[in-house]
Amino acid sequence: MNIQRDEAVVRVEQLTRIYQTGEQPVTALNDVNATFQRGTFTAIMGPSGSGKSTLLQAAAGLDRPTSGKVWVGDTELSQMSETKLTKLRRTRIGFVFQAFNLIGALTVEENILLPLRLAGIRPDRAWIAEVVERVGLRDRLWHRPAALSGGQQQRVAIARALATRPEVIFCDEPTGALDTQTAADVLTLLRSVVDIHAQTVIMVTHDPVAASYADRVVVLADGRIRQDMPQPGAERIAEHLAALGRNRLVAQEA
Repeated sequence: MNIQRDEAVVRVEQLTRIYQTGEQPVTALNDVNATFQRGTFTAIMGPSGSGKSTLLQAAAGLDRPTSGKVWVGDTELSQMSETKLTKLRRTRIGFVFQAFNLIGALTVEENILLPLRLAGIRPDRAWIAEVVERVGLRDRLWHRPAALSGGQQQRVAIARALATRPEVIFCDEPTGALDTQTAADVLTLLRSVVDIHAQTVIMVTHDPVAASYADRVVVLADGRIRQDMPQPGAERIAEHLAALGRNRLVAQEA
């Protein structure tokens, strides 16, 4: 597959998000600039409170920044109404969360097709069949989520995210509730949709091993990007995070 890796799928420019919590405002993002190309897998990391989840939510149109701009493709999100943002998220963005967020009363197939149903789009049955085959759920389509393991439920969530052929899939700690082997299976699946289908995946994770499946690692601290590096491997990622933690501790004690 010929992947145009220079094509920006998501772009954030001078992104700032300030929360008013109590008397003192909290700056979750501080003038962040980043571009995410088609057919790439990016891990976003950082200590608790670094702004990584806020960056994910702002880039996905789930949270409006205080200032700055977000583009999905050629569409700039800041001036869009909630109705238009909802439509964009249903048709052009996929989501995979730690908690799976499946509908218990629906079957696996119904959960996978839900974004299409909500968007009023007729399913491409050939594509859905390919997605179901890729995530290994062909024999589970009529089961409900309660009858599935955690790993199988996350596979349903990934299939649901792929159903609309989104421009980008945002993942928030997608392996946080899974055991080591199941997590590896899910990360291998995410890696494959990047390599085979030229999807763009942006994943928040605290786990260096999970981040090692990505092409690129972006590390945030105090609302700013501190490291933006091609895949350095799990050990170097852990070293970067440890050094960042030590530096923050020294700064606090100074």
